[in-house]
Amino acid sequence: MLFPAPLRILRAGEPDADSAIEALCRRGVATDPTVAERVSAILADVRARGDAAVRALTLRFEGRDPAPIELGRADVAAIAARTAPDVRGSLERAARRIRGFHERQRETGFELDEGGCRLGVRVTPLGRVAVYAPGGTARYPSSVLMTAIPAVVAGVREIVLLTPGPSPETMCAAEIAGVHRVMQVGGAQAIAAAAFGTESVPRVDKIVGPGNAYVAEAKRQVFGAVAIDAVAGPSEVLLVADGSARADVLAADLLAQAEHGPDSFAILVTPDAALADAVASELARQLAELPRREIAARALADHGALVVTADLEAALALADRFAPEHLGLHVGGARAAAARIQNAGAIFLGEHSPEAAGDYLAGPNHVLPTAGTARFASPLGVWDFVKRTSVLEYGASALAGQADDITRLARAEGLEAHARSIEVRCRGRKGS
Repeated sequence: MLFPAPLRILRAGEPDADSAIEALCRRGVATDPTVAERVSAILADVRARGDAAVRALTLRFEGRDPAPIELGRADVAAIAARTAPDVRGSLERAARRIRGFHERQRETGFELDEGGCRLGVRVTPLGRVAVYAPGGTARYPSSVLMTAIPAVVAGVREIVLLTPGPSPETMCAAEIAGVHRVMQVGGAQAIAAAAFGTESVPRVDKIVGPGNAYVAEAKRQVFGAVAIDAVAGPSEVLLVADGSARADVLAADLLAQAEHGPDSFAILVTPDAALADAVASELARQLAELPRREIAARALADHGALVVTADLEAALALADRFAPEHLGLHVGGARAAAARIQNAGAIFLGEHSPEAAGDYLAGPNHVLPTAGTARFASPLGVWDFVKRTSVLEYGASALAGQADDITRLARAEGLEAHARSIEVRCRGRKGS
């Protein structure tokens, strides 16, 4: 099977091409009104009926009754034991690398003393978090490692895994990562259960991890009741390549992204028109051999593009404007080129740094900002599982020394009680 439609080759500078490129750069996480309405009803049902709603909704959407909702430790261990030994070994090696990388992200806070005025920031872990691991068309034990291990490093007291139809590999990853409890539920109903609490699912402080459109919309709607990492859009990769790049490698990387799902983005930007043509041919050849070729073909047809720019400078500028989740730089002097990029979730330098290494074993987190949010958002990390508290301690003389400025600013804002709360302390000190 080849593409259901030819992969687009867009030549920057041509009006139709520029419009298509602009649309790619302006993509976002769209809210489907139908999905939003259905999710709202699911959240209300779970909030009202708890476990009964979670079970009924899971039976309705997945055709299974998640009874019991929480898997006991013995059940988790029994499922995990079915993992192939070599796969377990790879998961353990990945976990060590992920933990080692994230341990360098710990924050300690600080304290300073300014003439009797002690100020500081105290960093403490969240109490309980939920990590979501999708089921559906693919299994993602790697996502369990990437979401749970930073929470463990941060010192979170209780980590709850939400996953529909837990696979042996997912349960094995949960054991290795240090997950405390496992709920065999997914979808919007799982997000609702974690946000509001049910008889079986404890209410959490934060929900993290990727999911489908219903999971993303549920996270959007429960934000405020709990914290979330982000409202994730479809996964995406953008490759920048010059004439030195290999067409077969570029095609392989584009397909690695496209097989995630039919809504994935896979884009090549290059100043070399001959390379774009060669990659198109390689995509057709390699696609025919993929088990998930129908999914990848649809993604390439609907969200793929080969963009030809005037020069490498223009290609890098377009990549920065696109702000991709994953950016691959297949160019000479890749490190120097990376220094010119401000907006990307993760940057992969050179031919021997594939995105798949970052997905599984390298160490940096693979939960990354999508849909252009790399303009302002960061990868998931230890910082997502802590909170910061300001600590202020004034001595009497320090407060007296700042009293005039504080009361003056309070009255400038029309807040007389604020000013008097300072004056009463200073008068009391003077014995008046």
